[in-house]
Amino acid sequence: MSSIPLSVYLVVALLLFCVGMYGALTKRNAIIVLISIELMFNAVNINLVAFAKYGMIPSMTGQIFALFTITVAAAEAAVGLAILIALYRNRKTVNVDEMDLMKR
Repeated sequence: MSSIPLSVYLVVALLLFCVGMYGALTKRNAIIVLISIELMFNAVNINLVAFAKYGMIPSMTGQIFALFTITVAAAEAAVGLAILIALYRNRKTVNVDEMDLMKR
């Protein structure tokens, strides 16, 4: 059975993070921005697990930190969607450009 080298994990995480960053910085739809942030969290999780497996001292530390970041990402998604629903009820739009507090 062949083992996947660390560089493959890092390249996948890099691509996933870059796609997430591109989506978070360029898209106007707030739902797409939230999904892009989730992609960036998943890229970080891949790095944590890969370095835990291939690090100097392999241990469960990376998996435990990945579990914590998954928990934070779930809470972020729930709070973000709740805020987004509240804003949609008031503004009737999900475009990030049109969401400011000064205009009604």
